Amino acid sequence: MNYSKLLTPYKIGKMQVKNRIVMAPMGLNAAHPDGTIDNDEIDYFEERAKGGTGLIIIGCQFLTKELAQGSLEGYLDKTHVIPQLTNLCETVKKYGTKISAQLSCGTGKNAFANMFGDPPVSASAIPSMFDPDLICHALDTEEIKQIMKQFAFSAKLLKDAGFDAIEIHAHAGYLVDQFMSDVWNKRNDEYGGTPEKRMRFPIEIVESIRSAVGGEIPILFRIACKHLFEGGRTIEETLPLMKMLEDAGVDAFDIDIGSYENIEYIFPPTYLGDACMRSICNVVRKTISVPILNAGNHTPETAVELIESGDADFVMMGRPLIADPHIVNKLIENRRDEIRPCIRCNEDCIGRIITRLTKISCSVNPVACFEKRIEMKKTENPKKVVVIGGGPGGMEAARTAALKGHRVSLYEKDKALGGQLKSAATPDFKSQLRELVEWYKRQLELLNIEVHLNSEINEDNPVLKDADYIIVATGAVPIMPEISGIENAVDIISAHIYPEKLKGDRIVYCGGGLSACDSALETAQKGKKTVIIEMLEHIAANDHFINRAALFPLLSKYGVEIYTNHTVSEIKKDGVKAINIDGKEVFITADTVVSSFGMKPYNETAKKIDEKYHLKTRIIGDCEKIRKVGGAVREGFYAALTLD
Repeated sequence: MNYSKLLTPYKIGKMQVKNRIVMAPMGLNAAHPDGTIDNDEIDYFEERAKGGTGLIIIGCQFLTKELAQGSLEGYLDKTHVIPQLTNLCETVKKYGTKISAQLSCGTGKNAFANMFGDPPVSASAIPSMFDPDLICHALDTEEIKQIMKQFAFSAKLLKDAGFDAIEIHAHAGYLVDQFMSDVWNKRNDEYGGTPEKRMRFPIEIVESIRSAVGGEIPILFRIACKHLFEGGRTIEETLPLMKMLEDAGVDAFDIDIGSYENIEYIFPPTYLGDACMRSICNVVRKTISVPILNAGNHTPETAVELIESGDADFVMMGRPLIADPHIVNKLIENRRDEIRPCIRCNEDCIGRIITRLTKISCSVNPVACFEKRIEMKKTENPKKVVVIGGGPGGMEAARTAALKGHRVSLYEKDKALGGQLKSAATPDFKSQLRELVEWYKRQLELLNIEVHLNSEINEDNPVLKDADYIIVATGAVPIMPEISGIENAVDIISAHIYPEKLKGDRIVYCGGGLSACDSALETAQKGKKTVIIEMLEHIAANDHFINRAALFPLLSKYGVEIYTNHTVSEIKKDGVKAINIDGKEVFITADTVVSSFGMKPYNETAKKIDEKYHLKTRIIGDCEKIRKVGGAVREGFYAALTLD
């Protein structure tokens, strides 16, 4: 494919952007409690600018700490934050990249109550998103006036720091959106009651910012064109609002879809497919005349198609640029096959922030947000490194060791690289995993790593004696519990790789982990009657809740039957006996039964190698402890990075 269209310049207001790739705003959770941004954040954005990105929009900077209600993205209520923001702007701009701040007055009803139990604020006294018993504080007109003054102050601060543009954060049902939408705005004063009155709040924001920064700095507006829940705003209702904003002086629209009521569209997982928000662009283009930016699981290919169509002017990439900061430069250099793919897992980006309250990183790029803290220094004393296992952990260890300058040999007992990724990647909706395997293959080739397939290594193999370092990543194998008739079942790995083993029209999965759910969905999409039996209260219990929000409706759409709180007691050739939480036995008929009880470390060989060569052996990945892709990749990376 010809990617040249992505590399052409285009203007937003008076700001010319050197290409059509924009880094979408994403929170990093890397700011300090006083509102200043961290050096790690500057290093992070510098790497994306160095990689050729045309425009970077940083994650939302809040007007005040109070409105942010606990976020650590940065606050713009005092001038002491300017020096670090200036450092950020000048660092990015030296590469010819433009930089925009995203300015926010808060998440409104979508915020958590603070440590004192104060309710979130909103346009009206509506229930809080995360605690329906907690009623939001409706902002009064005096508080709104103060917010407008703060917008002007913060915008002037951003201008003084050196930002090229300012984006108003109004999507996803955040506070600005709550004023714009009658589903949340129940006011009867000058800020509610009619579309025009509901738009007074965002229009006053535009006017406040413009009064502070003048006409040289463009104002972007991020908006969800449709909310995707019953009663939420439709695209037909949104278009007139966008026209009002354009007339008020908005220079470009950053458009997507969704809300926290459909959170899977805020952080779209793999189940939503490529370019999952592209469909709105053509409709919006017919209404507004200013530039359009569009996000939503874009690839370089969907980006080209969108720009060439004329339906949008810029393509936004968030997580892809976390996974590979150098996408643009690699396209310029005709190295498309070297772009490391985002696998849309949400585990080590937004997942780290939500579940661990730490800063962002990436499952496939452990260096993300550690750009300067983790240095890849070439060794002055190359060693012979043997890696056993060609799954994600092993391949990453081999890649990193070779980058450091070591002589690396990788041994895989199977006929192909990939480990468990080979099975996990079989569904069409998991194509990014296949791309990741191919990317690793290409990296190993470019780095002249010796790859030995169909080569099982034990503790007595002479290659280990000659090695200076040994990294063992032998992975995991399916758990086959002592259940009567287990021999009648197909194991989950085989179910993925050899779909011909799923005979008949009714397939029953014993166990409801993520791998089983993916296989069940794939099977159901082929028209087979599919059942999942899970002993826990929920299926896919260890998957991220955002991913589950997309997965569960698909399972329902394709008619997958789900039995939770059921323990499998016997597997027969024609079905499965299970006992529910009340002790009642049920029989579920099946043409094929799949054993999907999880995985266990395949570590006997690893233990023996470690016993014999303890001082030079490191065990990583699933053969040490069952973990997700990101955990295996990170362990492989660190194991090789720390070699002398």
